[in-house]
Amino acid sequence: MATPRLIHGDDQMSTGTAAAVREHFILSTLSPSAAQKWLAAVVVGGILAVYVAITVVPIKGVYEVHAFVPSYVTAMFVCDFITALLLYAQFGIVRSRATLVVASAYLFSALVMIPFILVFPNVFVPGKGLLGGVNSTTYIYCFGHAVFPLFILRYAFYIDGHRDGPPPRGTAAIEITRSVALTVGLVLAGAYLFIAGEPLLPSVSVNAMTFGAYWWYPTGTVMLLNIVAIIVLWFRQRVALDLWLMVVMLLYVIEIPLSYYPQPQRFSVAWIAVRGFGILSSSIVLMLLIHEIETLYARLLRAVLSHRREREARLMTGDIVAAAIAHEVKQPLTSMIASADASFRFLDRSTPNLDRAKEGLKLIVADGHRAGAVVDSIRANFRNDERTRTSVDVNELIRAALDLERADLQKHRIQVQAEPNTQLPKVLGNRVQLQQVLLNLITNAIDAMVAKGEPRVLLVKSEAREDTSVVVSVADTGAGIDSQDMDRIFNPLYTTKPDGMGMGLSICRAIVEAHHGRLWVTPNTPCGSVFQFTLHVDGPMLTGA
Repeated sequence: MATPRLIHGDDQMSTGTAAAVREHFILSTLSPSAAQKWLAAVVVGGILAVYVAITVVPIKGVYEVHAFVPSYVTAMFVCDFITALLLYAQFGIVRSRATLVVASAYLFSALVMIPFILVFPNVFVPGKGLLGGVNSTTYIYCFGHAVFPLFILRYAFYIDGHRDGPPPRGTAAIEITRSVALTVGLVLAGAYLFIAGEPLLPSVSVNAMTFGAYWWYPTGTVMLLNIVAIIVLWFRQRVALDLWLMVVMLLYVIEIPLSYYPQPQRFSVAWIAVRGFGILSSSIVLMLLIHEIETLYARLLRAVLSHRREREARLMTGDIVAAAIAHEVKQPLTSMIASADASFRFLDRSTPNLDRAKEGLKLIVADGHRAGAVVDSIRANFRNDERTRTSVDVNELIRAALDLERADLQKHRIQVQAEPNTQLPKVLGNRVQLQQVLLNLITNAIDAMVAKGEPRVLLVKSEAREDTSVVVSVADTGAGIDSQDMDRIFNPLYTTKPDGMGMGLSICRAIVEAHHGRLWVTPNTPCGSVFQFTLHVDGPMLTGA
């Protein structure tokens, strides 16, 4: 895959990465889901139901509340301005021209509220607006509702067939600054035209409260522009944002007739109701963006937590592997050191005992090979390599393990009971790994009995089961295991020994489970512990296991 070219700018983001992010997460490129379509249908249905209710059962009357218009304008400004900020921030990440256009549209919709409230009658000055004339309010209202769909039409042509156009040149900050400057300039130009030029415009209002017959000319043009925007978005809809912008445009269309019918007056029931539609239209994309941010944050948090767990798992795996190697290699290394020390003493006599020294050197060589085999068996255990398994005689396995531990057993005066089971079938497994399991269990049994007085009896036995498995038991008469430690002793890095590494039993269980067996511990009677593990027999009977 080709290396993505880095965009020149503050964000330092590759175009390939940005495209991938937009394609899967960003509202401006995410296809609308079935749930979103149903939700949009429900919203539109609710809007039309309210519209029908107001027109079918007209409620007449004028209810002028002086705080209503400032509250309405503040809500509109805040919602549109926050939406614009979020879209500009999104543009700074994904560098989408379509996103920049929609951000400009919402910034325009927010800023146009400033001249709108300045010219609205009875807000600052009784009977008229602070600026402009009696027609300025209607013209600025139409100006805001006409330019917004023009922005949306520009946006619609960017998203045709997912072609968003090349990324804007320059840094994101420069592009955003240019967009804000042009939008502010557009608002100022419109405000100046409809405030200073109000005497030159056709009269659309009878007075500060009542609309005239010519009111329909500018507002009808606004309706037409919004209907055109809806139609273009309908035929070009590709993403979720298109769907909800159509809902916004529909709300803009409905606002106009309800402002005039059934009473062509401000502060009528219908006129107040459509102001609520205006706040809803201003909030729809904002709610979607907040939902998108929440979704992205949740995914980011899950990704960070997943990455942290993977990192901790890798570190834990590294610790376990290192501890496993150290634990398993320690036994043959200890034996090599003891053999080397004995061989040195045999050679350091006035009359060297060459035969005994040779025996010690042979033991060193054997232990060296055993250490290498242990390392290979650990690697095979982590790979779960089935190819290293052969037919193994359990009686021979037990005998070899006891021979390796004979010196420690004799040193600590431990009585061994290990009668071979001549009726025992062979098992399928890795000889070195299974030997390490027995050595670990026997070593643990020795340590448990050394810490306790007499009697010291080690019982190692095996028996066949009817379920095509062989059970091997290692029982001791040591201090035993506390009930609260019965489950934890098999956890990696957990140990009850002062100088233990906490890896022996964990490795034993991993080896046995890799052989499709089970390892567990039970209390011994009258004292001590019994470790047992199962192995599957070799041969045709294995197929039933």
